[in-house]
Amino acid sequence: MIPHITTGSGGTKRLVHYLFGPGEHNEHTDQHLVASWNNFAPDPGPQPDPATEAKLAAQLDLPVNALPQGQRPTETNWHCSVRTAPTDRLLTDDEWADIARRVVAAAGIAPDGDTKACRWIAVRHAPDHIHIAATLVRQDGRVARRSYDRKAVQAACRTIEEDYGLRQLHPGDGTAPQRATSPEHFKAERLGRTQTARDELREAVRQAKAAARDEAHFFTLLEGTGMKVRPRQAPSGDITGYSVAHPSDTNAAGEPIYYSGSKLSPDLSLPEIRKHLAAQDQAAPTADPWHAAADAARHTLAVLDSDDDAGAQAHLAAFGELLDTTTFAAPTVNQAELRAAAKAFHRATRSTIRAEHQQAAALRRAAKDLIYTATSGQDGTGLAVLLSIAILITRAAMHWHQVRDHQQQQAAAQQALAHLTTAYEQTARPTLTALARSAPRADATRRYEAALRQAIPEHADHILADPAWAALTATLAQTEKTGDNPRRTLQDAAEQRELTTAQSPAEVLHWRITATTSKRQQAAKARSTGLIAPARSTGLIAPAPAAPPAPLPAPIPPTPQQRR
Repeated sequence: MIPHITTGSGGTKRLVHYLFGPGEHNEHTDQHLVASWNNFAPDPGPQPDPATEAKLAAQLDLPVNALPQGQRPTETNWHCSVRTAPTDRLLTDDEWADIARRVVAAAGIAPDGDTKACRWIAVRHAPDHIHIAATLVRQDGRVARRSYDRKAVQAACRTIEEDYGLRQLHPGDGTAPQRATSPEHFKAERLGRTQTARDELREAVRQAKAAARDEAHFFTLLEGTGMKVRPRQAPSGDITGYSVAHPSDTNAAGEPIYYSGSKLSPDLSLPEIRKHLAAQDQAAPTADPWHAAADAARHTLAVLDSDDDAGAQAHLAAFGELLDTTTFAAPTVNQAELRAAAKAFHRATRSTIRAEHQQAAALRRAAKDLIYTATSGQDGTGLAVLLSIAILITRAAMHWHQVRDHQQQQAAAQQALAHLTTAYEQTARPTLTALARSAPRADATRRYEAALRQAIPEHADHILADPAWAALTATLAQTEKTGDNPRRTLQDAAEQRELTTAQSPAEVLHWRITATTSKRQQAAKARSTGLIAPARSTGLIAPAPAAPPAPLPAPIPPTPQQRR
């Protein structure tokens, strides 16, 4: 249940007319009162009735108008919409009336049993929400005490959800981005879009931020998505901010509706983007960006296990950017799940803890290397290695947020985990199945079993019972052909990180051995050639630094008007 509170000045006449009117696009249906301060306020009903609307507004405004002009508060109106989730059951008018009373009591508008409280009404004009309109002057002439009314109403809604069996939302910490309003949702539906303009803009800016090398590159990439970009300049000519608009999102005059970066999300303001760009490792790109990203991500696991909250917060933010760039570099078959994972995890990257962004510079560099140098047409090994580590990081993030009571962030990480697991299965399962079919003969398998019991005896039985054991034996056979000792190979892989929490320790060992082998091969190739050859571009952004950067692909589908 989502409450949205705004305040204003002047009388309630315009607000009452809007609540009982047809709406901007005739979306209001069966408009009627479900509750009021005295339970018998005039109800204009679903048919336009200017006289009754005026009478209702006059009764609401009476305590405000009774004060001399100079004694009236600056803000005189209070408006709160309360919406249920799409999966919730349809509430009755009586249930909505009870909810409205609990909301105004929590806000300090009309405490229980207070006969001199503010006047208010609750209007229902849609199945899934109500609007509460109130005046902020009490009937005894005093101004309502509503300190922290937003937090109080949010807390009341969590209790209401439990009492009415509605979808349980998690308490926030003020770091979530501003939600799209009801009119924005209606406009998106009318234009045939699956997301609001605000949400699509947020995604485009976030992706440009993750991919940009510097500030100028950020604006170039953002313009390349098709969005309208308007930098804000000081008299000196310095850029002090920016705003963006969706090409099909206009007002009644046909003018673009712009949103500043900070209105999209607190971490998308220009000062925050500059901090992000300053905290980047400038090392040269690697020839194997998939495994380099996996190596950088492994350090995130260690930081999340430490007591360094500032470093952990920085690594969570950088890991969110890694998910964004992985979406672009990955094969097409994986992109839908990866995009969903990145979008879900974005909420898990923000908290009230101040991040030391420089500590995650290497991970940010690895994220950008994926876009500019990764080869998406590989056999999927590099992506599978990275996803196996990403799953561990997401689980660690869930635990990290749980310990700190970041409930919204923990839930977001859990949502991302489901998508990452699906993407991993899409990528890893064909490889593991093919390896299992090429498992060595029985005598070699027995040798590998003996090596396993010598190397990691405490996990041997679990690994031998793992369905991925056959694939692991094939991997050991491949490494043995290059002169590696199976026992030592297994021991080195096990020492990289504990195996106790692994659901499939055989798979974990396989990917660790694969990553180590790949790094050795790349190092040998670099020594033999004297240079590191760039990998083939993904085609999303040109890899040559001297050439003008190609734009990020627009994540926004065309509207029906644009298709025509």
